[in-house]
Amino acid sequence: MSEAVVEIDGVWKVFGERAKDAMDAIRTRGLSKADVLDEFGAVVGVKDASFRVGEGEIFCLMGLSGSGKSTLVRHINRLIEPSAGTIRVLGDDIGKMKPDALRAVRGTKIGMVFQNMALLPHRSVRDNIGFALELRGMDAYHRSKLADQALETVSLHGYGDRLPSELSGGMQQRVGLARALAADPEILLMDEPFSALDPLIRRNLQDEFLGLSANLKKTTVFITHDLDEAIRMGDHIGIMKDGEIVQIGTAEDIVTAPADDYVADFVAGISRLKLVSAAKIMVPLDKYQSKRGPLDMSQDHPVARPEDDLDTLVGLSTHSELPVLIKADGDTIVGVVDKNTLLRGLQGSAEE
Repeated sequence: MSEAVVEIDGVWKVFGERAKDAMDAIRTRGLSKADVLDEFGAVVGVKDASFRVGEGEIFCLMGLSGSGKSTLVRHINRLIEPSAGTIRVLGDDIGKMKPDALRAVRGTKIGMVFQNMALLPHRSVRDNIGFALELRGMDAYHRSKLADQALETVSLHGYGDRLPSELSGGMQQRVGLARALAADPEILLMDEPFSALDPLIRRNLQDEFLGLSANLKKTTVFITHDLDEAIRMGDHIGIMKDGEIVQIGTAEDIVTAPADDYVADFVAGISRLKLVSAAKIMVPLDKYQSKRGPLDMSQDHPVARPEDDLDTLVGLSTHSELPVLIKADGDTIVGVVDKNTLLRGLQGSAEE
């Protein structure tokens, strides 16, 4: 991972007058979220969370409603104060910032996009985008110029004079994203920004955001309750349950090696075709040959790379009865995938 832009270390958020007692009880006695509520009248929002987000990375936090993901993301710009732990943004401890410094970080370094855009209904799209810039004291000319640039970025050129009510739900989401981008922040916090949209519009906006992210290289923390969305969007995924991050990894890591039954249930219905690589399922060449005998290298074996996915391997195996040779660094054979290995990889079962 590149140098961390956002660092969360041992963050807790417990709501209630006896928050400290509740935290101590969780640590020493292993109390559950329900136990803490019964015994201390306290609600565990976040439990000892830690993660890093590298420059330009999209980090997805996902979990069911009430898992703590939205609570956790609001610690990054200190909309919520932690009960314990440290949050660093661009190397600075945000918990130690004085009000003026914190406002500057929120206004220039961090942009936030919510599910509910809360656009001002009687202001034009352009004025909605420039509202935060207006609060910072920027003059009308430069506000308008930056707003129009942001509209261009989110493919809404020409809509600046419209009212929010004249736009579709998907277009309003674009306005919300444009509002966040207008200040050119280094970090985007996106809290279920597409979840209320129809599936086709949602997918289109996901694609558009991925394209924007690749071009603008914004470091993003993306909140979702949808694993399919997390897999599409995230370079890394953190799965939360009852305020705790139970697993962090790539989509491939999480699908192929779930940390517990909770994560396994989440990924049970996910197709592995585009997620699992040849490197995850291949049998090393020496091990393969020790079990099945030497390969006849004079035959025209299909060839793949370690990073090729199962879908690619299925296509190669469909057109040949020979095992697929996995080659890296030019012509070096690093592994073999035959039809049995491929079927086990598709099922998610262990190597024989």
